[in-house]
Amino acid sequence: MASMTETVTARDEPGTATSASALADRTTEKPRRTRRARQDSAKRARTLLLSTISIAAGIGVWWLLSSIGFKLPSPADVVVRGWELTVDGTLGADLVASLTRVLVGFALGTIVAIPVGFLMGWYAWARGLIEPWIQFFRTIPPLAIIPLAIVLLGIGEEPKILVIFLAAFFACVISTFQGVVNVDRTLINAARVLGTKDAGIFVRVVVPASVPFILVGMRVGLGAAWATLVAAELIAAQQGLGYRMQQAQLYYDLPTIFVGLIVIGVLGLVMDRLLLLAEKKLTGWQERR
Repeated sequence: MASMTETVTARDEPGTATSASALADRTTEKPRRTRRARQDSAKRARTLLLSTISIAAGIGVWWLLSSIGFKLPSPADVVVRGWELTVDGTLGADLVASLTRVLVGFALGTIVAIPVGFLMGWYAWARGLIEPWIQFFRTIPPLAIIPLAIVLLGIGEEPKILVIFLAAFFACVISTFQGVVNVDRTLINAARVLGTKDAGIFVRVVVPASVPFILVGMRVGLGAAWATLVAAELIAAQQGLGYRMQQAQLYYDLPTIFVGLIVIGVLGLVMDRLLLLAEKKLTGWQERR
């Protein structure tokens, strides 16, 4: 009987140890997640507080400069002018026109840039054929394309969107290309050792590893698209934030210019935050500071 008891106990010991270890892991994992959540919440609160302080300080400096004689409209003047433009519908129409141009140009630039960047990074022959042209045209400012765009496409929406497209495309294609060529070769070799074909390596290794670079390129491209907007709306525009600012310049209407600047800045910031949120969701496996 004693022998049988010892045998049963000996058989149960490994399972008991395993169960105890799993229970210990579960017991420690929950406090760890709670602590991490608290740290993330505290970090977000601290960032929000610092951002609020920074914005308030910036507005205070702006108000001070306008009060001591600098040729700047006061924040109150800009708010009043913004309200007037909103009430009469001018700001809404300009906002829709500019936002449409930026979104279309940025979307087209990104859609074309990502496959071209992957092609250049994955195939040496494609890199040899395409990269010299990318590097050549990347050094030409999109604004320099405006005269050619007008001659080829007229004065409609097409040349405006083309200029914004080029600004977004070159920023995103270079970043995507760098993401592909910087993929750790150890991961690719390990996948090949396990019998994965090139298509599987590309989908399961290269694409996920390149996503952070693509999203950074998209953020840079979005900034370039907004930066190019004002110049793009030089092309016979009748509506748009850039167009409104150029018209205000003729009459030295500084409050209207500031309204346009602030709206562009706010829209660009909101869109950038949305891309940053997407980056966090898609690259949650990365270590972050």
